[in-house]
Amino acid sequence: MKPAPDVAVMSPRSGDTRLPSRTPLLQTKSLREQVYDYLRAEMNRGGLDPGAFLDLNAIAQRLGISRTPLRDALLQLEVEGYMEIQPRRGFRLKMLTIEEIRHIYQIVGALESAAVMIAGPRIGKAGLAKMKAENLGIYRAIQAQDYGMFYLHNSAFHGVFLDGCANPRMAALIKSLKQRLYDWPRRKVFLKTWEVRLVKDHEDLIALLEAGNYKEAGALLREVHWCFDAQEDFIRVYYLTDLPE
Repeated sequence: MKPAPDVAVMSPRSGDTRLPSRTPLLQTKSLREQVYDYLRAEMNRGGLDPGAFLDLNAIAQRLGISRTPLRDALLQLEVEGYMEIQPRRGFRLKMLTIEEIRHIYQIVGALESAAVMIAGPRIGKAGLAKMKAENLGIYRAIQAQDYGMFYLHNSAFHGVFLDGCANPRMAALIKSLKQRLYDWPRRKVFLKTWEVRLVKDHEDLIALLEAGNYKEAGALLREVHWCFDAQEDFIRVYYLTDLPE
């Protein structure tokens, strides 16, 4: 059966990212949002190659949709920095360059620094306990070489003070920028010396928050944890070297 032109949902089958034709009774996402999610999933798993131009006709045919929702989703990705548009050639997936990584680190460092200084007095004992638990989860994930759990615990650790700053627009921007670093595609591999240092940064951050040194906590995120110059050696190895997976 040919898919309905305005409806598509993700297949539940493992590894199958096609959009099947059957129409569900309820729709919680627009077609553009579903196409966007599909493209992000493809980027995450490495199904789309950075630097390559997209064949919009082939993608639209594979998904059983018109080019309009596809172009809308691609324009959103272009705004987020994943795509670039070249006249008469179309959409191309942008390579993640060292210069772009530097810029992302500068922005995220400034924003997370501000967020932790705002959230610090609000975190309280429960928030600090959660940060300690998540950091322990990060350490255990590193020892187990479980990148998926590492990613989840690391996101939850930072989420404590990002949620605590009560500025959802700031938190959303930070999340978008981090996804640019992590999901192009997401490498399921560790640079262990870097990740162990990350755990230590987290421990230092928790200690500063417990002592009420919120400005110092902000400085740690800005000048160490998200400082490109301080992390450059690790960054170059991780992003420019073929690490064994």
